[in-house]
Amino acid sequence: MTNQSTQILLIDDDPIFRLGLVTALAAFADLEVVAEVDTQTAALERLTTLLPQEQVNLIILDLALGRSLGSPLTGLSLCQQLKTDYPDLPILLLSAPSEPNQLAAAKGLGVEGYCAKGCAITLIVEAIGQVKAGQSYWQMLPIPTHSLPPPRWHNQLRQSGLQQIEAALRQVTAQLQQGNLSRLDWLFWTGRRRELLTARWIVNQLLPTDGAIVPSDNNYAEPLPRLTSSSPRPPVPQNSLRQSSTSALSKTSSEALQFQPSTPQGMTLTKLDSSLANLTNTPLEIDILQVEKRRELLRTVLYKFEEILDALRFSQVTREQLIQKRSRLLHDLWYVSLTDFFGQYSTLAVGNQMIEMVDILRQNRDIVQRAILDKIPLVIELVANRLFESPLMIDNVSYPAHTPEAMARAELLLQNLIIQVANGVIQPLLNSFSDVEIVKHNFYDKRLISSREITRFRNNLSWKYRRDELVDEPRSIFESRYNLFVLSDIGIKKVAIYSPRRQELEELQGTQLAVTIAYEMRDAIAPRLRGIVGWVGKGVVYVLTQVLGRGIGLILRGVIQGVGSAWQDTWFSKNGERGK
Repeated sequence: MTNQSTQILLIDDDPIFRLGLVTALAAFADLEVVAEVDTQTAALERLTTLLPQEQVNLIILDLALGRSLGSPLTGLSLCQQLKTDYPDLPILLLSAPSEPNQLAAAKGLGVEGYCAKGCAITLIVEAIGQVKAGQSYWQMLPIPTHSLPPPRWHNQLRQSGLQQIEAALRQVTAQLQQGNLSRLDWLFWTGRRRELLTARWIVNQLLPTDGAIVPSDNNYAEPLPRLTSSSPRPPVPQNSLRQSSTSALSKTSSEALQFQPSTPQGMTLTKLDSSLANLTNTPLEIDILQVEKRRELLRTVLYKFEEILDALRFSQVTREQLIQKRSRLLHDLWYVSLTDFFGQYSTLAVGNQMIEMVDILRQNRDIVQRAILDKIPLVIELVANRLFESPLMIDNVSYPAHTPEAMARAELLLQNLIIQVANGVIQPLLNSFSDVEIVKHNFYDKRLISSREITRFRNNLSWKYRRDELVDEPRSIFESRYNLFVLSDIGIKKVAIYSPRRQELEELQGTQLAVTIAYEMRDAIAPRLRGIVGWVGKGVVYVLTQVLGRGIGLILRGVIQGVGSAWQDTWFSKNGERGK
């Protein structure tokens, strides 16, 4: 590799993969990912700004780019356009090794290199160096399937191997479902399960098939192939919302994750079986959902968070890198949760138009990031606790990761995280499709299905955002606490935890600063004012009782005595006259 820094434009529509690759490459000082994009259009636009300033000298591209939009040739066509417009800009394909025909076509277009997704990071770095130096690097380019069909013994070997792996997976699953496992045993069996899943993936990739499908347990279902433009599309009824089967199957795959019941994620999953009623006085975006949809969304966010943690473990991220990637991590969690919940290929029939629902919802990402995701507290502390078993600070006391106090705090942080991300998933739905009948009947609670109730619900949310920004958040900062939404056995409740927020307090400006000053003035004046009022009150009581009261008492006594004397004089005078 040359001494010059390699500046990379990464083009891939999988946010979790991008996060893992960028984190892994950050360990190499001479490699820098200067930009990331997820579409062909965005890639070409970014190049027009980066190339004139010589800010990019290598492209890493996923050949499967654009499959989610129904076009199987988007990645290949982008290669052709790049080689036409920028022939001297080297390209390294980083794709699944299941595209032999398109890989061969890309090589024919002049693409310089290829590595399979999932290979070692050292291999990718080696390929980047050779491609940057003007050399070619093609990692075991597969033979196109149409030119060399697999022999029959390959299929027999593949079936035999997969059956053995499935049997071992069932045994491992049975072990993980036992509730009395120690943490060491649980880690062992979890690692064993990942090894078997990796082995099954390798068998599927290295041993081709002629089309025979080996039956497999639903708990270990493989993702369906991406939908292509040549695939037949079923008609969409006007009164229903078509959701992708890949979304449903990915949920099944995610739910194969096993959570030990005593862990924060296991406790959280158990509490998701409650009514999920909002027991607070604060409206939440997920309140508009049917209970089952609410439960499904929260589970989706929980499983996607675990997948992102696995990606971070694979990339060997450090705690310092976590701090830098906080916003990116939350955005990716929101992105994949939204896509999985609504379905990558969900199509909404509105009048005579067919709208790709997820594409519209993703356009709200900046609003969601600013209003919800960036305000989720203690995310780095939670992730560091899960990845590195870092201790958690509770009331200024550090508790090791496996103590009951730390696990209880991690559970609260995890539950608040998934609830807030779920709110972020529903917010674009309310912004873009709040009163669309198909959406209302598929997602909304029946009590909130009328236009009047939806408008009232959105107004309540709007007021909540203003109150949070202007009053509640400054007050929480001033009082050194965070308000968390957590799960209980009967629903969602709000709890407050102590946490120093001195830096945030010093950065407050405008109305928020005025609110904290008002609270400070109240705290400073109130005791003195109460003292003054108390002293004045005692003086008033003294005057009324000791001065005026006694004076009035003496006057009344005199009056009574005078009246009594007059009455006696009258009585005696009458008696005297009567005696005469």
